Amino acid sequence: MTSNDDAFHDCVLAPDAILGTHTFEDVLFTDETETPVNVLTGETPAHSQATVEEAREFAASIDTETPQIALPASVESQVETQSKPYTPAAFFHFKATGSLERHRAYHTAYKSDAFAVDFEADNESGDLTITVERADET
Repeated sequence: MTSNDDAFHDCVLAPDAILGTHTFEDVLFTDETETPVNVLTGETPAHSQATVEEAREFAASIDTETPQIALPASVESQVETQSKPYTPAAFFHFKATGSLERHRAYHTAYKSDAFAVDFEADNESGDLTITVERADET
């Protein structure tokens, strides 16, 4: 196989870096996600009030081939854009996996027939668990 036939040929990380099960702790939107408070009233603005179920449903409603998760939105973006306290992202997004290198490797594995990729988004704990196996081992 030539390097151009290898799905990972332009990835910094080799498949071995993502094989197995990895849990990324406290990266998802939860009921504890920080929301802004109006300093004059002491209340959270209506646009920043949301439930985990609403965030899950919103992420699932995004029309894309890649499954989405709900990540917490920064307080700054909630204030500036009057947005909800969550934002959808691909389950392997670098904000969840911790690096652009991992993001790229998980994305490559997900798109490749050589790997089976599964994930579990636990919005109660905020943890994201991704499991990658070689397809011929599943």
